[in-house]
Amino acid sequence: MKLVIVESPKKCETIRRYLGADYQVMASQGHIRDLSTRGKGGLGIDVADGFKPDYVISPKKGKIVAELQATSKKADEVLLATDPDREGEAISWHLAQVLKLPVDTTTRLRFQEITKPAILAALENPSHIDVNLVRAQEARRMEDRIIGFRVSSLLQKNVGVQSAGRRQSATPSLIVGRHAGIVDRQAEIDAFHPEEYWTIDVMVRIGGKDYKASLVKVDGKPFECHTKEEADALCARIPDMLSVQSVTKSPKTIAAKPPFTTSSMQQEAYTKYHFSNARTQAVAQRLYEGMDIAGEHVGLITYMRTDSTRISPEFYTRHAVPFIKETYGEEYVGTMRAGKKGENIQDAHEAIRPTGTHRTPDMVAKYVSPEEAKLYRLIYCRAMASLMAPKRIESTNVSLVGNGLEFSLKGVRTLFKGFEVLYGEFDEDDTLLLPEINEGDNLPKSKIKSEQKFTKPEPSYNEASIVKAMEEKGIGRPSTYATTIETLLKRKYVSSNRGVLTPTEDGKKTVAVLKKFFPDVVSTSYTAKMESTLDEVEEGKESFLDTMNAFYQPFNENYEKVRDEMRKEPPEETGELCPECGHPLVVKRNRKGQKFIGCSNFPACHYIKKDKPDDKPTGEVCPECGSPLVVKKNKKGEEFIGCSNFPNCRYTRSLDGKETKPKEKATYTEADYVKPCPKCKTGHLVVKQGKKAKFLGCTNFPRCHYHEWIDKKASDDSKKE
Repeated sequence: MKLVIVESPKKCETIRRYLGADYQVMASQGHIRDLSTRGKGGLGIDVADGFKPDYVISPKKGKIVAELQATSKKADEVLLATDPDREGEAISWHLAQVLKLPVDTTTRLRFQEITKPAILAALENPSHIDVNLVRAQEARRMEDRIIGFRVSSLLQKNVGVQSAGRRQSATPSLIVGRHAGIVDRQAEIDAFHPEEYWTIDVMVRIGGKDYKASLVKVDGKPFECHTKEEADALCARIPDMLSVQSVTKSPKTIAAKPPFTTSSMQQEAYTKYHFSNARTQAVAQRLYEGMDIAGEHVGLITYMRTDSTRISPEFYTRHAVPFIKETYGEEYVGTMRAGKKGENIQDAHEAIRPTGTHRTPDMVAKYVSPEEAKLYRLIYCRAMASLMAPKRIESTNVSLVGNGLEFSLKGVRTLFKGFEVLYGEFDEDDTLLLPEINEGDNLPKSKIKSEQKFTKPEPSYNEASIVKAMEEKGIGRPSTYATTIETLLKRKYVSSNRGVLTPTEDGKKTVAVLKKFFPDVVSTSYTAKMESTLDEVEEGKESFLDTMNAFYQPFNENYEKVRDEMRKEPPEETGELCPECGHPLVVKRNRKGQKFIGCSNFPACHYIKKDKPDDKPTGEVCPECGSPLVVKKNKKGEEFIGCSNFPNCRYTRSLDGKETKPKEKATYTEADYVKPCPKCKTGHLVVKQGKKAKFLGCTNFPRCHYHEWIDKKASDDSKKE
């Protein structure tokens, strides 16, 4: 028996069917080991000993590792078939270490798609663990650990935010700043002063239909208009008849967009379907791992973590060309295009494409969920369209003149649809088809439209544009885009409103502090350079030790300097004096980074003010107890006025002065008692009114939550809710 180890349990069934009874397939379920929190600074790294890592079995992976160890001992051979990327290579290396397999000779299987031909081809062409890939992943993990642990500890103590990772820190700087470390994008948006401008269009009648022409020149100069008075004066100059000065026709060829990379897939899925990056990746993962389609369990797309637009010649020749010929005709067959090359492109895997042309979107939609069908259709059509003939059009530009004014009327005529016969549903074509127009024709105006507009600032990033920015600036890799954004949201560095990302106060504070003390951490160029260096380690052009030394020495020097500077920074004074010793009260932070107000004379004085530092005094006193009133925030972040003597006094009112009275607690007498409470034994069950029905509840509530529904219908309604 041979043992094949993959990452995901969902792959096991599919691959097992392809390999037969002689093979057993098991899953590691991701990484099985990680750096420990032992050693200096809890890094799990012995820096002095050449950055020697201290690995431990991940807490939740003990059972999985034990099962893999037991099965591997019985197996004639162990084959490692984790994902074909840097992280997958590291997982294979860790498996070899834990299972005591020789790294140099243990079989490593790599495949781009989970289909029978791909799996069998991998078996016929086995390889071994690529140690350079492993060292690149190891360097990345160590850099993240060192930055995360050391910088985060300072941020928690001095700012009160949760953490700072290499990618997590660089990316919020993109969101906060138009250019990381230089300009605050949100501040730029807030400070932006819109400028007024006007557009003027005229509708001209051709063959009984109206066509819109836009004003482009006034007395031979480019059209500009900034006031209503100017616009009205120009509108008054437009004659009833405009003369056709010229008609320019030019043929154009429009090529299809390249097939998807991870980044472009996430961007397009967000644009077309409003899928979050994490949602897109999750759906793509399911399509890649395999589904039951027409009685066959098969992977539907190739590996979905890639930065390449390259498609394999085999797929083009054996699958795409015959399908396009049969479906659309030979004239629709396109040529293979070279994959896009660039500074930040690894090109380790081909583009995201379907594993078979015969599994059309309409056919697959019968067997998968609606969101899986949508993403598969998008991937399928995009990949196939990229291998089809270009679209050919004729572009027409008509120049209309009259009384010193020049208008432009544009339109197109499709000569050959090409790839658009397949991808047209995803392309928004708002071009206008014009009738035959000749020079010297006179066209009557039917309507004039002048419109006031204002310049707008650059928009905030959304989940599509931030991924594009990360890709362009070399922050992270295809496997990390979605998780990085999710981390930013989870740690509340940014908030998302319908996909639009805006920095939170914690995000702004974090970036401000990092810019001041750790400018390299938020520098996108620095992060991109580090990613490029890791690529060189992967390719064997740079050693692991040289890379780590080049990173660690300047970082550590800056860290030691910054730590001392942060300690010297004076705390923020509140303007109040300590009631016990008379020294100024200051805003401090506890070990968890939470704010509190305490005496500056600590440790001689241990006074701590009980009021929250966020509570703002109003200058008024409570009408019920005479304590100062303060502005507070509820759980939703909404402000209200409440007593500083809470919880002893519960007086509150809204900011507009409306008092809110606390709900009076219901009182019950022996006449209300139905029966003793079977849970707490000291209370009694009484009839209470719920949202939809009455029920029996304990008089000791909220200490005792026991209740009984009076009738079955109420119980059923409650369960539905």
